Amino acid sequence: MLRWVHIAAGLIAILAGFTALFAKKGSPLHRRAGDVFVVAMITLTGTAWYAATFVHPNRGNVVAAMVTLYLVTTAFLTVKRDVAAARGWYVGLMLLGLAATARAAWLGLLAVREGGVDKFPAGVFFAFGFVALSGVLLDGRLLIAGHIEGAQRLVRHLWRMAHGDVDRDGLVVPGAGEVFSGGDAGIGGVDRAGARGRRRDVLRTGAHRAEEAQGGKAGAWIDVQPGNFIFPTNGL
Repeated sequence: MLRWVHIAAGLIAILAGFTALFAKKGSPLHRRAGDVFVVAMITLTGTAWYAATFVHPNRGNVVAAMVTLYLVTTAFLTVKRDVAAARGWYVGLMLLGLAATARAAWLGLLAVREGGVDKFPAGVFFAFGFVALSGVLLDGRLLIAGHIEGAQRLVRHLWRMAHGDVDRDGLVVPGAGEVFSGGDAGIGGVDRAGARGRRRDVLRTGAHRAEEAQGGKAGAWIDVQPGNFIFPTNGL
């Protein structure tokens, strides 16, 4: 039963995510699709986290679930609540992000020593930790600033949603797919090069729309190698 709930949530997240991406920003369709996406992603990460902890223990999937949940929920808050109204939520989610960073770093070091942890190589853990820590630092910057608006708000929302959406590819309940198989075959049988390409396309689409919203002044984007994690240079 858990497996089918997980699979259904993943399929709904895919459909809702692409609908929200290509619907007119701010339209009722975009908002409804975004709400469905977030609920589906919380369900997806929740089932993966539970299964990876209690049913078929897998420390890599626990980290993936923690990072994905953190990114999606903070992306949702960005467009649903003012910073002041959501300050408590941000602090709590920053603690989740820090916990994910610490766990990813520790497991990454363990994987370096042992040649892998639960079939995950060290690089995967370090990549998750890097993204989580970057998000936490940007959250701290946001709380200090006390507000966010315009193109920067859109950039922040899209950056987190896009990374959370692609990180979803790594969430596997046993029976729903194979775990990391090496090379370019990613977690859950997902092509890692294809996943990086989808992340890049989503973020560049968002960057273009953010630039349009601010007269072409939303700022440059950095494509960080080797994981192709893309970061805005002037966005929160």
